[in-house]
Amino acid sequence: MNLRPYQLAIARAVLDSIENRRGLTFSVEIARQGGKNELSAHIELLLLTMFMARGGSAVKCSPTFKPQTIISMLRLKQRLDDFGFDGLWTTEMGYIVRLGSARQVFLSAEETSSVVGHTADILLEIDESQDVSKDKYTKEFRPMASSTNATTVHYGTTWDDATLLEEIKQGNLELEKQDGTRRHFRCDWQEVAKYNPDYLAFVESERARLGADHPLFLSQYALLPIRSGGGFLSRSQIAMLQGTQPRLRSPADRSGIYVAGIDMAGEAEVSGELELTVRGRDATVISIAEVNFSADAAGFKQTCINVVEHYCWVGKKHPELYRQMVDLLKNTWACSRVVVDATGVGEAVASFLRAALGNRVIPFKFTQSSKSALGFNLLAAVNAGRLKLYSGDGSADYRELMFELERARSTCRPNQSINFYVDPCEGHDDYLVSLALCVEAASRLSPRQARGMVR
Repeated sequence: MNLRPYQLAIARAVLDSIENRRGLTFSVEIARQGGKNELSAHIELLLLTMFMARGGSAVKCSPTFKPQTIISMLRLKQRLDDFGFDGLWTTEMGYIVRLGSARQVFLSAEETSSVVGHTADILLEIDESQDVSKDKYTKEFRPMASSTNATTVHYGTTWDDATLLEEIKQGNLELEKQDGTRRHFRCDWQEVAKYNPDYLAFVESERARLGADHPLFLSQYALLPIRSGGGFLSRSQIAMLQGTQPRLRSPADRSGIYVAGIDMAGEAEVSGELELTVRGRDATVISIAEVNFSADAAGFKQTCINVVEHYCWVGKKHPELYRQMVDLLKNTWACSRVVVDATGVGEAVASFLRAALGNRVIPFKFTQSSKSALGFNLLAAVNAGRLKLYSGDGSADYRELMFELERARSTCRPNQSINFYVDPCEGHDDYLVSLALCVEAASRLSPRQARGMVR
């Protein structure tokens, strides 16, 4: 089997535990696209051949049946064909691969899945263990290995410090100190890159795009867990946001490209402007940015976003607010893209704006996954130095913006997603969300291309 040295070390440890009935539990962290799934398929292939005469079952679970479990099954079938078992293996009930008397069972670890009754007398594998519920594993999967004290392997990439994978990993590190038997294997992107120059080039470009301290780069490639509940932006990141361009009341260049991000507030019972210092009131905030396109050292397109203006309303009725927004977005700034919060009360305003301004208006509905992507994109723009604020002018807008940036927190969620927010006890996150929506608007643009004809 053509495995890399770090994959071979893991495979040998797992096979030794199985053959000598050690019943060890391993934790395996391999950087994204570093060969974790290929390693798992090769181990499954080898075990099917070893046990095809005497029989037995191995079980592998994944966080979802579609697509993760199905992809694992397809990979094993392909490897069986590659090694000359085409026509010899069969499938049972749509989730079992059989070779002779040996079976590889593929199950879903979703909360609603019914898996009780299966036995893993050869091997129990937990794929993407960081996304599997601790309770589901403890109650329904872990007992599958009990009757034969079968070996267990947890595969994945790190996320935060509260996942199942992190719990198994920390337990393994303690056991290693006691008996010297290696149970935890960690292969970050630098280890994988030793054997794959193309992978090295790709990950270095991802580091440049996202930033070395971006949550996705830290967890997926550097394999460093994220501490949930910490600050969303560090002091250095906030410093990187500081720009030198002056705040503008109208476009400095009519040929410039401008975008807007709008965070909508609910209507107050009493109309009227309120001071921003009243942080108990939700605000509608528009962030306006000028967008420029350039190329980095490698020739890749860079979208540079310079925030030039903010507008804020507190407690204003939506019909009156709508007319002002259309005038600002259409007549003052001629925005090329406008991304507007279309969740709840914002849906009607987003619809009105789209009717007035056309498809340049993009409604944005907040869900756990969409807000997570919004936060990741904002961090990537900050880390790459592509997002800059106008220079501090001492205004209420600027003070509130900096207040929210400094107090913004982030919470890690399952499936490598995050939530970013300002604690309601401290204030709102209207400027922060508006800024993130402004970055989203810029990402929906493409550089203008000259058109002409050759004579």
